[in-house]
Amino acid sequence: MSQNPALDRKVVKSVLFDSGERDPRLPFQRQAEWGPPGSPITFLMGDDPRLPTMPARPTLIDFFRLRFSASTVHHLLQSATHALTAGLPEKIVLACLLHDIAVAGFIRGDHGYWGAQLIEPYVDPEVAWAIRYHQALRFFPDAEAGYAYPQTYVGWFGADYKPDAYIEAAYREARAHKWYATARLITIHDIYSQDKEAKVSLDAFVDIIGRNFRQPAEGLGFDASPVAHMWRTMIWPTRFL
Repeated sequence: MSQNPALDRKVVKSVLFDSGERDPRLPFQRQAEWGPPGSPITFLMGDDPRLPTMPARPTLIDFFRLRFSASTVHHLLQSATHALTAGLPEKIVLACLLHDIAVAGFIRGDHGYWGAQLIEPYVDPEVAWAIRYHQALRFFPDAEAGYAYPQTYVGWFGADYKPDAYIEAAYREARAHKWYATARLITIHDIYSQDKEAKVSLDAFVDIIGRNFRQPAEGLGFDASPVAHMWRTMIWPTRFL
């Protein structure tokens, strides 16, 4: 928890993002710097001035530039550039560009599922499906497709890591699906060892986004879609309620 001096509003982490740093079952703790018990507290309910202000009708590109983690964006651009250079169809390139956006701006755990939900109303169903299932497929090699288990994962998770049962079940389901190859292409063009010196640019994908992502006129977060609240959470990540 921190104080926002620009607006004299108190910024409080959500339970989700505080969990792990403390036991989420514990009661909310008033901070000493907020004054004695009983004194008024005004919590932040609008824009956080520590973050760049989003446009009134934000686009996907605005999220890339103003909300998504720069390191993850660089990774996504490398993956999409790899797919573009390979001459893959635009919807595959878009899937590679968006496959980790949940990690970039929302949440890491089950990022394939969260990422697929974020974009489902706005893309071809095959793209959302592929992003959902790439989460499982990346743990399982496919020699025929040219995909080996990433050595990066051995370092990150250990040589004896075994995916959870639900991940194995999703892998088996994906293998039998007509869009398996699409999800597998994400894993093939995923860049598991990032080249921090790689020269990439979002500008190269603006037209592809324009042709393959149905940007709502009201702006992402304000179009009353089933996932609008998720985009609003990224716009205002520190709102009290």
